[in-house]
Formats: sequence, C-alpha cells, structure tokens
Amino acid sequence: MFSWALGFLLLAIVAGVFGFGGIAGTAAGFAKILFVVGLALFALTTVVHAIRGR
Repeated sequence: MFSWALGFLLLAIVAGVFGFGGIAGTAAGFAKILFVVGLALFALTTVVHAIRGR
C-alpha cells in the first residue's frame, strides 16, 4: 500500500511541476487515501498479532 501511495505522490509532484493541476490533485488524493488505508491495515494487523501473542 505504501509503495502505491509513494508512486501516486511522485506522480502528483511530477504532474504539478509540468502544470497538470487536475492530474496532480487527483493523484495526491489517491496518495492520501492509500496512505490512510495502509496505516489502518498496519494498525489492524499489529493489534491482531498482539492479541494472538506473536
């Protein structure tokens, strides 16, 4: 998830540099969503592993 978020963030930066504001905004939005989903999944798996004792 984090690699996808990083990819979209880089796409947003490159698109912004070249003046493609719409694409940059969309890519930045996807990057934010993927980052939050990745954090949620990481937290969920951490809690599950803590409960199971691993």
